[in-house]
Amino acid sequence: MGFKVLIQTEAIDFGKEHGLLQDSGDSVGAIATFFGTVRDFNETRKVESISIEHYSGMTESELKKILNEAKARWKISAGTIIHRVGKLHVGEGIVFVGIASSHRKEAFQSCDFIMDYLKTNAPLWKKERHDGGEDWVSSKESDQIFARSWEKGSY
Repeated sequence: MGFKVLIQTEAIDFGKEHGLLQDSGDSVGAIATFFGTVRDFNETRKVESISIEHYSGMTESELKKILNEAKARWKISAGTIIHRVGKLHVGEGIVFVGIASSHRKEAFQSCDFIMDYLKTNAPLWKKERHDGGEDWVSSKESDQIFARSWEKGSY
């Protein structure tokens, strides 16, 4: 299976993607996944939907870089990042990150590392439609702190 990055408008097939990771080799002893969905609130407002935009080509290239960085830091056998773009409604899947490795620590840590990058630095832009209108969403300070914790030598 190897490593893949996809940007798509279609729903993410969690079962299929998990199965591909599971079948990626006999040395796989652990699979860690993150599946993010659109929730119905953000801080103090009710969310109706979100729209995610990206810069085609650049986004895929940047996500491949972060996946390669995870490969350089941890011993992982396979990895997948799938991020949706377009208009998404409450309950729909936004992002799938899956990592296969021989041991759980590598799987958990690399999955967490990739998600921290996606929340703070990925070239994806999110606009929330809520009960008071719509707003572009920026990363939270807490997300920035988590992302900085991965800087070389601090994990």
